[in-house]
Amino acid sequence: MTSVEVQTDKPDDDKSAPSGYAAARLRLLQGETRPGPPRRAALAGLTDDWLAALFDAGAGALTGVSLVAVGGYGRGELSPRSDLDLLLLHDGNADSGAVASLADRLWYPVWDLGLALDHSVRTPAEARRTAGEDLKVQLGLLDARHLAGDPGLTAGLRTAVLADWRNQAPKRLPELRELCEERAERQGELQYLLEPDLKEARGGLRDATALRAVAASWLADAPREGLDDARRRLLDVRDALHLATGRATDRLALQEQDQVAAGLGLLDADTLLRQVYEAARTVSYASDVTWREVGRVLTSRSVRPRLRAMLGGGTKPVTERSPLAEGVVEQDGEAVLARAARPERDPVLPLRAAAAAAQAGLPLSLHAVRRMAAAARPLPTPWPAEAREQLVTLLGAGRPTVEVWEALEAEGLITRLLPDWERVRCRPQRNAVHTWTVDRHLVETAVRAADLTRRVGRPDLLLVAALLHDIGKGWPGDHSVAGETIARDVAARIGFDRTDVTVVATLVRHHLLLIETATRRDLEDPATVRAVADAVGSVGTLELLHALTEADALATGPAAWSSWRGSLVTDLVRRVAAVLSGEATAAGGGPAEAEPTAEQERLAVEAFRTGGPVLSLRAQTEAPAGEAAPADPEPLGVELLIAVPDQPGVLPAVAGVLALHRLTVRTAELRTLDLPAQVPGTALLLDWRVAAEYGSLPQAARLRADLVRALDGSLDIAARLAERDAAYPRRRGTVPPPPRVTVASDASRHATVIEVRAQDAPGLLHRIGRALETADVRVRSAHVSTLGSNAVDAFYVTRADGAALPEADAASVARALEGALRE
Repeated sequence: MTSVEVQTDKPDDDKSAPSGYAAARLRLLQGETRPGPPRRAALAGLTDDWLAALFDAGAGALTGVSLVAVGGYGRGELSPRSDLDLLLLHDGNADSGAVASLADRLWYPVWDLGLALDHSVRTPAEARRTAGEDLKVQLGLLDARHLAGDPGLTAGLRTAVLADWRNQAPKRLPELRELCEERAERQGELQYLLEPDLKEARGGLRDATALRAVAASWLADAPREGLDDARRRLLDVRDALHLATGRATDRLALQEQDQVAAGLGLLDADTLLRQVYEAARTVSYASDVTWREVGRVLTSRSVRPRLRAMLGGGTKPVTERSPLAEGVVEQDGEAVLARAARPERDPVLPLRAAAAAAQAGLPLSLHAVRRMAAAARPLPTPWPAEAREQLVTLLGAGRPTVEVWEALEAEGLITRLLPDWERVRCRPQRNAVHTWTVDRHLVETAVRAADLTRRVGRPDLLLVAALLHDIGKGWPGDHSVAGETIARDVAARIGFDRTDVTVVATLVRHHLLLIETATRRDLEDPATVRAVADAVGSVGTLELLHALTEADALATGPAAWSSWRGSLVTDLVRRVAAVLSGEATAAGGGPAEAEPTAEQERLAVEAFRTGGPVLSLRAQTEAPAGEAAPADPEPLGVELLIAVPDQPGVLPAVAGVLALHRLTVRTAELRTLDLPAQVPGTALLLDWRVAAEYGSLPQAARLRADLVRALDGSLDIAARLAERDAAYPRRRGTVPPPPRVTVASDASRHATVIEVRAQDAPGLLHRIGRALETADVRVRSAHVSTLGSNAVDAFYVTRADGAALPEADAASVARALEGALRE
């Protein structure tokens, strides 16, 4: 603490004397009053009394003058080394010399004590004019508080300034938002910085003050839950920082964090930073919600007069609501719950809403998140398949995932879904290489991994492993070892089978293996490569680990990844893949096909005899791997079995009809089935698992009727899909990585295998089928899977004579298909 020495001839018990105030201030700060709001209020009250006494002693018979506290002091938030923001207000009728003399009697004692002072002398008209020219002055005057002199003069200024602020809000609020954004650009985000500025960084005290100003405008208000506590926490930390350093600083430097933590009675500096981050996160989220509401209100004000004019006046325009997913719609630039949504009956709704919002590039509305947090039922263990798929879709949305994840986090939904998240939430990383806290780093890694999903065969496992790879931080010991155990439990809880659980656990356990080996070991040593191969186990896991390594490094910070490091890792992966491939069995003819069931044969025979498509719909359920189906099974969708006489164009026709009926394809298989000897011929058998995007499933008769029309050419699917797309407003949405089409060499001895990895979208299979038809190849079998928002499909194609494509022709087909998907 800094002591204050004052030379004065006045007795110490004179409350206008600097020495009397200094002694009382020193006693207060040394522990006479409880820290926190009570001490700040006591310090403000003590300062009020001292300045009022100075004013009374200097004003004499002077009238039409008042002393006003503004800014932080006006709010009564005096930290030990805070500035005193003062306005000497006069009505313009008083003698200017007397006013100047009074100002000297006020300012000099403050300076004599070494206190920082921001002061001005103005009439009400001058104060309002200056506020109109300088936004910062106007913000300070919004917190004006009377200290001494003519209270009517102060009250009149307060009333006028508030009226000006509300009248000018449509113009001033965008200025304020721009000011906040410029400050955030300079200072960074408080919730991630190792040496944060408690006042200026995004999510700090300046932003909390800006939210008060927005509320004062009456145009919008910030979410109140937790905001006052967050602001109080930041002020408490600043108080302790001032006392620890003896300086008027707002930067929480590393060397002072232990002392500040001790001053607040906290365990250590990490606990201190975590509390600061939590408070900053609350302020930042409140800011995001508030500024979004301000933008919506201002846009509505500018648009409604034009709409009323177009509608002839008086008619209230209907708010447009367009569907995003079951129970979720877009309204006014946000994802909101549909009127029929029932979160209390739909435990998957929070994940479905979050995934839909992120995929559309929209924020989740505050009301929707809070309603789901208050009413949503907990998910069963293990999660149903839809919940797992929606989580993967959310993680695969890329950059929009961050904002949606933070909205769920703010209302406690993340830790409810993933209880192990609590230990990494807001956890600092005291490493200059790391940009983010542990939890944000995990989300950032998933964002980076979303860009790499075209490189792997199991993007769902990559995204979940990215989210969990550092989940062991916060536990004793090696975080990779602890994380393996946690990841195994989480992956099983969210519904992966035993094989996938093992892969996720392996990725988490060895997420540092490639980078550490590539940069620290001799890659020419066969033992080095063999050790990595033994740890990884398979080419598929190696492929995932390679992508996870890059995503992790890119999400860590600029210093963690470079082209040199990337080349070393790629070289290591190439060597390990050669070892693992050498032990693989020879390539066969593709996935083994099960013998057709009696129902499949029946449908195929009927299709051949009638000459048209035959189909059946059957609800599908699942049970955990190795266990019997539950007594009350949960529907996963519908199994759609279709048999069609072998003919061209079946795949695009069926896929197009399903897209027209808004059926999402989760898995699909197509194969040629030889009919029994008594019915010579072949049929195509398509086994699909589908689910409605929203609403109920269509009737089987309608599906069959449209399929007949699609096959005979009377239903123009492409035109119908284009019309429907044009009818909906374009959203900014996510920007997924581009599709990737490759030829899997040696994957089959009897056909050419073309692999497609792309963003799942309505009509994707229809477009693929059309492109393959245009390339004049025959699809002998297809294996389609949708993993979250990613489609990973394999098509076994041949020439018309049934032979595999020559290498050059296969490459040409792959290029043409990729080009068609990029259009």
